[in-house]
Amino acid sequence: MREFKGRVVTPGTTSAEAVVTTQGFNTLASMQMALQFGDKQTKCGDQNNPELNGKPLCGKALCLPQTIGSTTGGLVLYCACAMKRQPACMLFSEHIDSLAAAGAVLASVWCEDINMPVIDCLGEEFINYVKDGMTVTVKEDGVVVVD
Repeated sequence: MREFKGRVVTPGTTSAEAVVTTQGFNTLASMQMALQFGDKQTKCGDQNNPELNGKPLCGKALCLPQTIGSTTGGLVLYCACAMKRQPACMLFSEHIDSLAAAGAVLASVWCEDINMPVIDCLGEEFINYVKDGMTVTVKEDGVVVVD
């Protein structure tokens, strides 16, 4: 078990199974098709990300360095939350970008009953340590425990 301390972007607590990518996460490519065609598991559709492609994202602790790609990424993230098909949390090893932050913050304000904690600045050690299937627990103060 290891603990990592990051910066709280959107507050909350959760515990979920990790899905991990060590490359940039393209929100639009990863989630659009699943959301558009009713995939309740929100399986990742980004063929350029072999670490995540085809894996369910809904209800998982999405561990990533950063998001990349389209300027619609924040809107896609907000829509996933509005449809209740979002990850349980998003855990960034690096600083979150403004688009992902906007989507997460808007979802936390505009969507009722949405708990998707977002923590950034967890560090390179975090992304190198966490592996698919590990249990990740997010605490209110930005501490992330990986079992």
